[in-house]
Amino acid sequence: MGHLNLPASKRNPRQWKLLDIITAIFFGLVLLFFLLVFTPLGDSMAASGRQALLLSTSDPRQRHRLVSLVELGHHHKPIEACPANSVDHMPCEDPRRNSQLSREMNLYRERHCPLPDEMPLCLIPPPPGYKIPVQWPESLHKIWHSNMPHNKIADRKGHQGWMKKQGPHFIFPGGGTMFPDGAAPYIEKLGQYIPLTGGTLRTALDMGCGVASFGGSLLSEGILALSFAPRDSHKAQIQFALERGIPAFVLMLGTRRLPFPAFAFDFIHCSRCLIPFTAYNATYFIEVDRLLRPGGYLVISGPPVQWPKQDKEWADLQAVARALCYELIAVDGNTVIWKKPDGDSCLPNQNEFGLESCDESNDPSNAWYFKLRRCVTSTSSVNGEYPVGIIPKWPDRLTRAPSRALVMKNGIDLFRADTRRWTRRVAYYKNTLNLKLGSPAVRNVMDMNAFFGGFAAALVSDPVWVMNVVPARKPLTLGVIYDRGLIGVYHDWCEPFSTYPRTYDFIHVAGIESLIKLPGSSKSRCNLVDLMVEMDRMLRPEGTVVIRDSPEAIDKVARIAYAVRWKATINFKEPESHGREKILVATKTFWKLTSSH
Repeated sequence: MGHLNLPASKRNPRQWKLLDIITAIFFGLVLLFFLLVFTPLGDSMAASGRQALLLSTSDPRQRHRLVSLVELGHHHKPIEACPANSVDHMPCEDPRRNSQLSREMNLYRERHCPLPDEMPLCLIPPPPGYKIPVQWPESLHKIWHSNMPHNKIADRKGHQGWMKKQGPHFIFPGGGTMFPDGAAPYIEKLGQYIPLTGGTLRTALDMGCGVASFGGSLLSEGILALSFAPRDSHKAQIQFALERGIPAFVLMLGTRRLPFPAFAFDFIHCSRCLIPFTAYNATYFIEVDRLLRPGGYLVISGPPVQWPKQDKEWADLQAVARALCYELIAVDGNTVIWKKPDGDSCLPNQNEFGLESCDESNDPSNAWYFKLRRCVTSTSSVNGEYPVGIIPKWPDRLTRAPSRALVMKNGIDLFRADTRRWTRRVAYYKNTLNLKLGSPAVRNVMDMNAFFGGFAAALVSDPVWVMNVVPARKPLTLGVIYDRGLIGVYHDWCEPFSTYPRTYDFIHVAGIESLIKLPGSSKSRCNLVDLMVEMDRMLRPEGTVVIRDSPEAIDKVARIAYAVRWKATINFKEPESHGREKILVATKTFWKLTSSH
């Protein structure tokens, strides 16, 4: 090492060059280490490593040609499998793509979908060792480790009772960050202040839900909670929730309204969800208020409620609730419980957040890619009687025609006819088509074109939950579905859905071609091939698809079904139904990647 003491003029130029290179490499490695460990880049890169190959897109002209061949039935082999590192791919929640976006108001964690031409046309494979999921209700407490071998949550949160690896399973003790001893004692505590039993409360929203043990525990109380969380550094928390058979959805409260109608939820819950409710002039609290039914309950546990060094945030949170005339029911440790007023809030009033009521031009149930508004939704802006305590209790509310049905002309009559129609159809599905509805093989169900939720209502006695999807370009009937005590979301089926692969056992769609058409037009906005590839992504191996449509549409669907490796049969409709419909019933085959991938 003596050469380090030589005067600068005596050093060999080659020594200079070697030292510079070694020093540069050393500092470069240190910088890379800090970037990976201490910035979101590390999480983004880790989460997207499996997806790198998906970003290389083929020539759009080749893609269009392949779509046409598949639609016409001229593509005589199945669509290719996606690469092995794409098993958990969600096109609209791709960390590699989205990490380049602004972090302001969590924009980068919201949905950002590639154009169809930017997505390779391929089928998502299952991971190595994938097994048919554990059936409900056993799945609430354990799932196969090999179906989602992601140990990060178990390693980080095992001491809080979230989940643990045990032999070939992950097990779920039922805990959470704010209830490490299990959700049951926590729910019992809430029950001292909130009518959790007796049917007064039915629809709930659990924000930032972890593996959804809170929502899973509420099911035994007859409360149907939709749990959401973003795709984030915990990796796959919503995937775990859905594998357990708990209603869940990938979602971020960021710059847009959440895709639900106004006054949907009887009860909204945040347990250490870390949503900054009072930031941006209380914009996020205002969005929660839009979603909460008058007379409903808001529960926040964890920061900033009586939390060390968060006195100002806690004071601000209480000030917003006061400005909206929420009744403080209790502060119990780090948990606060408020009740929303039955009628209009006390705005306008003097408040430090500048809160004002929305004007009449604002439809509070318009919530598909709709920017958050910094105004408060008045109850008079939604027609009907829907406050908690006035709306019928569960289960009576399921079959009572809600006044929000009048969003459609003759809505009350339409509602009653729709309920009768789906009771007949579901009986035909079970008794004549011998579908697995009502059996332990079916837990997670999706209705892609739900209208008033009649299909889901006809399944109420089965051990299932239904994600009712109301297409965003159709009449906004999702409020009716929530008034019935069911759950769902708005979505445009020309885009991928916000869920992980292999999360639904049964997918149902009536009128599949209407999902891709412009309203009132025969012109398509997207194509059936992409839609059915997306359905395949969401469907579990050996899962079932039921599609009702005209004979011409069903023939086209049958051709595509072969290309996505489904085994399909075409059936006649139930004899009592009018019209020309046929019913395609398909099963997703349980295929695996070959070694060439």
